[in-house]
Amino acid sequence: MFGAAAATGGINPNKDVQITPPLADGVTSLGFSPRANLLVATCWDNNVYCWEVASNGQAAPKASTSHTQPVLCSSWNADGSAVFTGSCDKTVKMWNLATNQSQQVALHDGPVRHCAFIPENNLLVTGSWDKTLKYWDLRTPSAVFSYTLPERCYALDVKHPLLVVGTADRHLLVFNLQNPSTPYKQLQSPLKWQTRCLACFPDKTGYLIGSIEGRVAVQHVEDSIGQTKNFTFKCHREGNDIYAVNSIEFHPVHGTFVTAGSDGTYNFWDKDSKQRLKAMAKCSYGAEPAPITCGGFNADGSIYAYGLSYDWSKGFQAYNPSQMPSYIHLHGTQEAEVKARPKTPTTRK
Repeated sequence: MFGAAAATGGINPNKDVQITPPLADGVTSLGFSPRANLLVATCWDNNVYCWEVASNGQAAPKASTSHTQPVLCSSWNADGSAVFTGSCDKTVKMWNLATNQSQQVALHDGPVRHCAFIPENNLLVTGSWDKTLKYWDLRTPSAVFSYTLPERCYALDVKHPLLVVGTADRHLLVFNLQNPSTPYKQLQSPLKWQTRCLACFPDKTGYLIGSIEGRVAVQHVEDSIGQTKNFTFKCHREGNDIYAVNSIEFHPVHGTFVTAGSDGTYNFWDKDSKQRLKAMAKCSYGAEPAPITCGGFNADGSIYAYGLSYDWSKGFQAYNPSQMPSYIHLHGTQEAEVKARPKTPTTRK
């Protein structure tokens, strides 16, 4: 059962299921199939891995594929038959799980940082460090549209018709996919430091922004709503130490969300009642935190997968693979962790 796996030192204090053996290098993205408990991970070792996760949480290797350089992002297609993977080799490939064959479907002039399949438009959107956002119809080899971003793409999320892109220098671009060629809105992040991740609200009225400064912003698309409902909150901090928020994911059923950070923790939150639902124990490499670099829920939200690996925050000189193993953990979510609950009223005496 979930939680029955033994902890290995400080790397698994929450006793989550640990996929073994560890990966050869850092984990850059995780994504579950929309139709089955198939989990895909992309890695700095140039490879893409797929596991089949059983009901008891145990993961069996299913297949793998590769790029010629580190792989930074992934996205499933609508029916779970294929995975799109973007790489530092400037390409996006479509990996067919049934045949284990890959084909190039997109090309940039720089590393591809994010990709997302949009079933409603039958388009693939890709964001790159070449400062472009491109839309691809998989039936044609060239991009159907390319938009020049103000800076390199650092974060991207889509929940049709809402697409939000975060770039270097804290730019945010909000697109309505009914008119994908022009931003609906362009603004500076309300957070003072570099954008690391984004997550669109399930109801598509806004989005969450995570920064390297241990802070999350709750931002609404329309100013008329945002004037009263926008706010920011601190997280992933320990004393005077401030860590990056690397991943934000909404629960697919309850609409709450989880943040994961370089402090080695993941926390469940409810933005509507403005409270933390559950704080999990810190994963660590000895005395140092083990950064959680990415995470994702399965289709029904019963499993939260998260990747532990060095986050390059202290440069390549600080990376010691033997002391910083890259693991993927699977957490069986409990209703008390992910279900919204009413805010406790404060009583004045």
